[in-house]
Amino acid sequence: MITALLVANRGEIARRIFRTCRELGIATVAVHSDPDADAPHVREADSAVHLPGAAPGDTYLRADLLVKAALAAGADAVHPGYGFLSEDPAFARAVLDAGLTWVGPPPGAMAAMGSKTAAKQLMAAAGVPVLAPVEPSAATEADLPLLVKAAAGGGGRGMRVVRRLADLTGELAAAAAEAVAAFGSPEVFCEPYLPTGRHVEVQLLADGHGTVWALGERDCSLQRRHQKVIEETPAPGLDEALRVELSRAATAAARAIGYTGAGTAEFLLAPDGRFFFLEMNTRLQVEHPVTEEVTGLDLVALQLAVAEGERLPAEAPAARGHAIEARLYAEDPAADWQPQTGTLHRIDFPAGTDLRIDSGVESGSTVGIHYDAMLAKVIVWAPTRAAAARRLADALGRARIHGLVTNRELLVRALRHPAFLAGQVHTAFLTEHAAELRPAAQEKRDLPLAALAAALADAAARPSALPSGWRNLPSQSQIKRYRAVDGTELEVSYRITRDGLRADRYPGVRLLSATGQRVVLAVDGIRRTIEVAVHAGTAYCDSPSGSFALTVLPRFPEPVEQRDPGALLAPMPGTVVRLGAAVGERVTAGRPLLWLEAMKMEHQVVAPVDGVLAELRATTGQQVDLGALLAVVTPTAEPPDATVPTTPAGPAVPTTDEALT
Repeated sequence: MITALLVANRGEIARRIFRTCRELGIATVAVHSDPDADAPHVREADSAVHLPGAAPGDTYLRADLLVKAALAAGADAVHPGYGFLSEDPAFARAVLDAGLTWVGPPPGAMAAMGSKTAAKQLMAAAGVPVLAPVEPSAATEADLPLLVKAAAGGGGRGMRVVRRLADLTGELAAAAAEAVAAFGSPEVFCEPYLPTGRHVEVQLLADGHGTVWALGERDCSLQRRHQKVIEETPAPGLDEALRVELSRAATAAARAIGYTGAGTAEFLLAPDGRFFFLEMNTRLQVEHPVTEEVTGLDLVALQLAVAEGERLPAEAPAARGHAIEARLYAEDPAADWQPQTGTLHRIDFPAGTDLRIDSGVESGSTVGIHYDAMLAKVIVWAPTRAAAARRLADALGRARIHGLVTNRELLVRALRHPAFLAGQVHTAFLTEHAAELRPAAQEKRDLPLAALAAALADAAARPSALPSGWRNLPSQSQIKRYRAVDGTELEVSYRITRDGLRADRYPGVRLLSATGQRVVLAVDGIRRTIEVAVHAGTAYCDSPSGSFALTVLPRFPEPVEQRDPGALLAPMPGTVVRLGAAVGERVTAGRPLLWLEAMKMEHQVVAPVDGVLAELRATTGQQVDLGALLAVVTPTAEPPDATVPTTPAGPAVPTTDEALT
């Protein structure tokens, strides 16, 4: 019997596991790096062990330190969560060799699924449909597009889409280099790429007595950079026969490797209804809450029960209703999904029945560069899919998130999109509908109103016997300036007179009331309430119609520093992981010159102009701050040297971490 459990992880998944442990009466042990010393998961545990350092390679990826921590804290079992070492058979063996209970599948089963190429061969032998790999040397135009994938990895790292045969050799080399850095193995392979395929997976749970449950399928097709953003169960639009076949294939996969515990078989569903095995995640999935919501099960409790040798009932419970999960990330979709760092001043969600929030942060948390950018998973259950989508969009829209740019608005627009509501989902959904998922005209019209509310709240918050701007005789208007997240600058000019608000550019707007936190306006006779909070020079304006972050600007603009147009500044704090050129080389605009890793994502820093790389101030392994000068390209009108290979710019690609798959 497990009496004390160490969770070899952090953040949201550690808190999720601790919650079940408290209900079962199991003592909990947390581990933490230096940045996580005061994290919520550490405070909630019964005891915690410090792992010195900040980088995952020095802390959460150190199997020896984790086993030592479990023994020192008196734990008798280890749960790996997801990400980090959760699918590392060597870690599982180390836990077992130390005399501890491993809450996961047997190391042999994990090893069997550790390589995608070997796993596909094993699944094909078990009768599970697989996508036939394409030998790169034999690839033809008919095979395009192709997907290059790292055999040992996941989460989009070491993955490239190839649409021209001429690009294949370069993309294979780039994927192999990335795979070595991320997973320690250069093995990559090619398979057909289905741009509008669906990502459908089956939740599995197996005990050590021969019982295997297939707990229904989840659709995880809404993705960016090959990472899931919205997941749901049941998958929309599948007929019953297809659901049965998916469950049979997943069960066959589990039995073929003697699997026990929780796991997930992932499939690619083609538009014609055929499906193919992708991989098996030998751990709990990030999106497991949607399965819990429709089945009423606690998958963590069942993992613990299986680890203790208990038998599962012969039949799994029937599912009911529909559940959808949205991953809220600290990232800017308008800036190529660039992750955000800083202080999360406020994060609050509306209360509601069948609304579940799984989060690793809280108001006041600092979001740093070392870990995944996911702030929370927001999950809703409802009797129908349409009702679940509507409630989830509303819950996200009413959330109060201050301090960091997030993907919240994109999630809301996606959940309300007609194609999503019609079940027309696939892995290219966000790209295909990118134009429609941008801020709507109504949201843009509300931005100036938010700026007016911010100005009025600021005036109301200042102690004065008279309203700000009031004079016995007419005087100049009060003027305040703001900058929105997209760079839009707004100037608010207003006066408070005996007759009320006089605001330039705001015809038809009346002020009903104002405090430092709440402004009520009548807009063409319609009452509008806007809540205002100011943190570190930014006004956050929240209303039912939208949320805006407005940086307060000085009334008179500061002189703008002139900078060389060829200078490259760090777009975020991070670590330089690779260099793509040397000083003196001719480069073309868009060529990657170096790669930064931040929040478990890799970002290219590209040449801004054609020219010569005159300065390179970054070195591999160097930590850089936001805005640091990394390199300088001297512009030139001369064509680049044809002998110097150039690499086209590409989007940021993810590394492995706890919230990637």
